[in-house]
Amino acid sequence: MSLAALTGCGKSPVESETDSASQVTAEPTETSKGEEVAINFWHHYNAQSAENETLMNVLIPKFEEENPGIKVNAVSHDWANLHEKILISAQSDTLPDVARLDSAWVPEFEKMGILTALDEEMDDFAEVSGGLLESAMSTAKIGDHYYGLALNTNTKILFYNVQAFKDAGIEPPKTMDEFVDAAKKLSGTNENGQQVWGYNEPALAGWNLCPFIWSMGGSITNEKQTAATGYINSPQTVKAIETLANLYKDGAITGWNSGDIPMTDGFGTGRYMMLLEGPWKVAEMAGAYPDFEYATAGMPAGEGGAVSVLGGEDIAMFNSANKEAAWKFMQFMTGEFAEEEMAKCGQIPVNKEALESETVKAADYAPFLETIKNAKSRPTVACWSEMDSELSTAVTAVMNGEKTAQEAMDELADKFDAMLAE
Repeated sequence: MSLAALTGCGKSPVESETDSASQVTAEPTETSKGEEVAINFWHHYNAQSAENETLMNVLIPKFEEENPGIKVNAVSHDWANLHEKILISAQSDTLPDVARLDSAWVPEFEKMGILTALDEEMDDFAEVSGGLLESAMSTAKIGDHYYGLALNTNTKILFYNVQAFKDAGIEPPKTMDEFVDAAKKLSGTNENGQQVWGYNEPALAGWNLCPFIWSMGGSITNEKQTAATGYINSPQTVKAIETLANLYKDGAITGWNSGDIPMTDGFGTGRYMMLLEGPWKVAEMAGAYPDFEYATAGMPAGEGGAVSVLGGEDIAMFNSANKEAAWKFMQFMTGEFAEEEMAKCGQIPVNKEALESETVKAADYAPFLETIKNAKSRPTVACWSEMDSELSTAVTAVMNGEKTAQEAMDELADKFDAMLAE
């Protein structure tokens, strides 16, 4: 996802690539079949993060203890560098066995032919994947096959200014109509003569727009993700874009323009009254505005229900992997123990049993768990990044009054159809 991707997945980039393998030896040992196995695991946990510390000092030692003869060489990369490293390594046949991938990368790598179709090659795939959230697993399904296991997930819910809602005498919006009314009512000027907005949206990409499109009954493509005409330009999708454009025209939303107040600052200083944001916003607000009173609510519902957008990471196996050892590691990393340990670091688990743990129920991200059940993945097609860019351009034109929503979405439908046909 670009910024939508970066924000949507809660990245914590590191300054430079860090080889963590030095902490894990790869000395030859005997597996149950008498083979000597070391597998390479590439990931983008920040090398100085609690997640990486847990991986290196808790999870990998436990996995190796439970699987004598298999050693794991874990290497931390910057988020963007990991993507580039995989592209380069695919050309030189130096890919790792397993990697933690941004879910948005999976379609691209599948199209390159470098990922293993797990449901075809692993006899117990159905049993393993059945223990993980169905919504999160959808990010790893390309066409009719699965090319990864969901590893962690996230979504967006509504953050709102408690005092502003009290002052306006309104409740948190449960429907799209109530959301529109609240955004208008909460906009205007404050006691200091400053302009305030009912809602803040920092970008006009799929991560930002899809919750509105889906909740209002629209869609990006057909269910098979092979066509866009009749979907991206459907009456429901057009209405969703028109609704946001009208709010912008009325001065009720802003945030994506150069010079706009950054989201956290605008919310914490009372200039933005509502946000749709992910669990990372809890920590950001605690750090920057610890005394600011806000609360959260689910995605407002429209014709299509209350449907937010799904982010997160998958763990995938490359075709060149030692597949038996790699599959054992993937099962371990998505198992209850590993998922709950990572939950202590702020990662939202996808393992159904881990989700029932007291660790998860008491976490800051607990309010997101209900919304995740119905959240949807953006199209899992290799051309999604190009589609996403075109979507942003088209909606920006609508916001600026250069095109009507119908005109922009009709043009976009033709472009999307051509991309999907390639």
